[in-house]
Amino acid sequence: MKLGLLLTSLSLALGLRHVLEPAHGVRWLAMEDAAALRLCHDEPPDLLLLQLDSADRVELTRRIMDEAPCPVLLLDLAAELSTEWVFNALGHGALDVVHLPGLADAAALDPALLLRKIQNIQRLTSSPQPAPHRTTATQGTQRTRLIAIGASAGGPAALSLLLHALPPDLDAALVLVQHLDDQFSAGMAEWLARESPLPVRLVQAGEAPQPGVVLLAGRNEHLCLGRHGELRYTPEPTEQIYRPSIDVFFHSLATQWQGDAIGVLLTGMGRDGAEGLKAMRERGFPTITQDQASSAVWGMPKAAAAIGAAAEVLPLERIATRLAELCSRAPTRRTP
Repeated sequence: MKLGLLLTSLSLALGLRHVLEPAHGVRWLAMEDAAALRLCHDEPPDLLLLQLDSADRVELTRRIMDEAPCPVLLLDLAAELSTEWVFNALGHGALDVVHLPGLADAAALDPALLLRKIQNIQRLTSSPQPAPHRTTATQGTQRTRLIAIGASAGGPAALSLLLHALPPDLDAALVLVQHLDDQFSAGMAEWLARESPLPVRLVQAGEAPQPGVVLLAGRNEHLCLGRHGELRYTPEPTEQIYRPSIDVFFHSLATQWQGDAIGVLLTGMGRDGAEGLKAMRERGFPTITQDQASSAVWGMPKAAAAIGAAAEVLPLERIATRLAELCSRAPTRRTP
């Protein structure tokens, strides 16, 4: 890949270049926001590595996605995670974030995490994702209505707005699957909880979805439903690019869940979630995708709409109202 670098110092750029250049070329380096924006427009990189060290860089991410869109990987180099800036920048459409507090010391830096992130983005932008893992349907006794929501690039902001608009007496359990490393998951749950009328916390392995509670996948493993409706983490399938995979969770819901369910696929790059949402629709569950106009990145919703996975394509501001309408219906006993 040909990379663009937006960093704060030349020494940092030299260290990063040393890590990258065996596998990737550097198209340009900028150390000022205005220069980076101009270069994204005039010489768009295959991927921009953007050092996220201020609220100004959050705003720059928004401007890049609006004026000169290109794939963006955020670099969080602070000793402590900059969660507020990270989630806002991801909400504007940055694809992912990597926390590298040792980057300033190239000798102490393990480059494997950064190179894996770049490789994942390269695979995501150049080829379809592998077929999702499918589980076998079993009988169960779940009665709770479950809303399953998947999101990727642009997801944190979309999830924040969606949860904020939900009624506090919503008669459903919610499970969120967001493409995000587990080191950011707890901070994201706390961040979302500040905007949500419902409590938000990370999924604990073995627990069941609970009405009136929002559970967020919180490990670098896939989340799935077990045969008794319990939430489990699993390393399989290993070939999935992102962990947790939205497709893996949606497919497990389509095959294991015996109560009512609703599937929602929000903004994101690639195809993750499209096939799983289709499986949910084929099971008879209502399915919704976010529309193009309100999506930071209309990749995953577009893929779902293209294969007939979405019963409804709605602007983000309409999805909460529609979920409340669907949850007001009497529950239905379902079988596979």
